Amino acid sequence: MSDSHADSWEERAQSHWRFRLSSLVSPEAAAADASDAIGAVEFDPTGRLLATAGIARKIRLYGLAALLPPADQSEPHAAVSERSAACRLCICAPAKLSSLRWRPGSDGRVIGSGDYDGVVTEYDVERNAVVLERDEHGGRRVWSVDYSASGDLGASGSDDGTVQLWDPRCGGSGRAAAVMRAGGPVCGVEFDPEGGPWVAAGSADRRAYVFDARAGAAGPVATLGGHERAVTYARFAQGWRRLVTSGTDGTHRLWEWEQGRQVRAYRGHSNARSFVGMSVWRGAGLIGSGSESEEVFVYDLRWEDPIWVQGFRRRRHESGSSGNGFVGAVSWMQLPSDGEPGALAAGASDGTLQVFVTMKISNSY
Repeated sequence: MSDSHADSWEERAQSHWRFRLSSLVSPEAAAADASDAIGAVEFDPTGRLLATAGIARKIRLYGLAALLPPADQSEPHAAVSERSAACRLCICAPAKLSSLRWRPGSDGRVIGSGDYDGVVTEYDVERNAVVLERDEHGGRRVWSVDYSASGDLGASGSDDGTVQLWDPRCGGSGRAAAVMRAGGPVCGVEFDPEGGPWVAAGSADRRAYVFDARAGAAGPVATLGGHERAVTYARFAQGWRRLVTSGTDGTHRLWEWEQGRQVRAYRGHSNARSFVGMSVWRGAGLIGSGSESEEVFVYDLRWEDPIWVQGFRRRRHESGSSGNGFVGAVSWMQLPSDGEPGALAAGASDGTLQVFVTMKISNSY
């Protein structure tokens, strides 16, 4: 990172956004190794819980009230705690977990997961019970799960090269409502969060696709080529016509997908081999990103360079880290606009969880 770039990032962050660490949750010293990597982190849409999952075969739930500062405290110190004290509930899964998503309309009660054995499972977190299991990907790893805005449809993307749509109200019974095919393993999938019929998918074939859920078998309505390596995430930006993709070529890219036009490429983070996490705060137009440099990055959709970069603090003397870790999962709390404080959660390959808060401090452009 050059001094001029660092100065530019700091100037932009100070001019428009202010970020700070709110809480840090560390794994116990004996557990802080690669087998505890966090691969997914998701805010409950009701604003009560934060969920994490990864290759330790556990879904951990944290109360947001303990991770975020009270509204009447403008400059609180970051809360530092060990996971055993901070975790409210731990759900044990039968396989390593690659993805999480809360089901809309469940009042923050049902969370879906995808695992390395190709199974989609839904859990009722209040009863700590399985309410749905789907094993329709032939044992091939499920990289990503998502739900339509209404919660009436679920989607899973897998190493088998398909995106499968299914009705979660039918439990695990019944065939897929639709099967949509990419040109390679499907690494990321997302429904249009504004309720439209569009389903976006990122694929290891270096392309992103947009499908019409009403006619998925007809093939994609848009194919976006530009990444030089696998496309790991595809997220809709505000307004369904724009899509943000992430690749292991070290870029995020903004598209006007109907025209197949790349608007902008975002560079600064490091990503050549792992899923480093990417999330879009649609109301504010911000991208949150992990990195193989053990840093968290934030990009404004308007600018190619990051506006904020933060090293991932952790207690190295306890974890015995070799410095080869990465930030593998990030998630924004999806607030309706940028007029109120936001929150960004990030999980690392050693099992450390951090939550940052942000506030827009200037409306000048």
